[in-house]
Amino acid sequence: MTGVTPLEVLRSVLIAPSVREDFIRKLPGRGADVVFLDCEDAVPANAKEQGRLLARRWVPQLVAQGETVVVRVNAVTGPWFDADIREGVAPEAAAVVVPKIETVEQLDHVATTLDRAGLDNVGVLVGIETALGVIDARILLSHPRVSAAYFGAEDLIADLGGVRTESNHEVANARSSVALSARVAEVPIVDQVVTDFRNEARFTREARQARNMGYAGKLCIHPGQVEPANAAFTPGPEEVDRARRLLTAYAEAQDRGLAAIDFEGQMVDEPLAVQARRLLERVRGVAHP
Repeated sequence: MTGVTPLEVLRSVLIAPSVREDFIRKLPGRGADVVFLDCEDAVPANAKEQGRLLARRWVPQLVAQGETVVVRVNAVTGPWFDADIREGVAPEAAAVVVPKIETVEQLDHVATTLDRAGLDNVGVLVGIETALGVIDARILLSHPRVSAAYFGAEDLIADLGGVRTESNHEVANARSSVALSARVAEVPIVDQVVTDFRNEARFTREARQARNMGYAGKLCIHPGQVEPANAAFTPGPEEVDRARRLLTAYAEAQDRGLAAIDFEGQMVDEPLAVQARRLLERVRGVAHP
C-alpha cells in the first residue's frame, strides 16, 4: 500500500451523517480518534448528491483541525458509488469506507475508481457485514488497497434474516471469525455499532469484549460513546505496569536459560510475553498516533 495513508489508532470511530453540518462542525471537540462522514445509511436517497458534496467540502476543513477523516460511500453494487468517489471523497481523506464488500473484484473496482479520480493516496476501510463477506474475509482483507476494516452486525443479521439481540450470541462466530481474518491479513479491525446509544453499560461491555477479541476499536454512533470506547481500548496504568514487570522478569529468566517462569502466581512463557509486548505496542500507538 505504498503511498496510502495508514490508519493506526482506531479506538473510537465517530459516525456523522454527511448531510448534518450541525453535527459535523462539532466533531473536532468530541475526542474521537477517527471521524467518519457517512454518505450511505445516514443519507436518504433524495439527498445523496448533497451528502457527497458536503462530505468533500468538510473533509479538508476537519483535517486542518487535526482530525483523521474517513468517508463512507454507497455500495459498489449500487447506483451512487462512482459519483460518491468522484464528487464526495477529498484527497485529504485517510480512507474511503466501502460497505458490504463481498468479492475481490469489487475491491479491484474500488481501487481503480479511486486511482482514476486522482485519489491514489486514499486507502479502503472495508465493511464486512454480509454472510459472503464474513466467509471470505481473509481473502478480502488481504487486498493491497485495504488499510482497515469494520464488522457490521446489523447488516449481517439483516442479510441472514435473523434477529438481533443484546446478547450478541447470534453474531459471536462471525465477530470472532472476522477478527481472526483481520489478524491474518494484518489490518486493524473495528467492532460493530451499539444502536442502543443511551445504554452505556452495554457499550462498555461490548467494547471490552471486542478488545479481548483483538479488535482495535469501536464504531460510535453518538458522541457519548467516544469516551467509553477510548477507555476500553486504552490499557490502564496497572495493565501497563504489570506488562513491563512481566517482560523484565521473563527476560531475566531467559538470561538464566529458563523458558517459563512463575510470575505472581501465573505461569508465563513466550505466548504471554507476546501478549505483554503487544499491549505495550498499543500504548505507544495511542501516545504517538
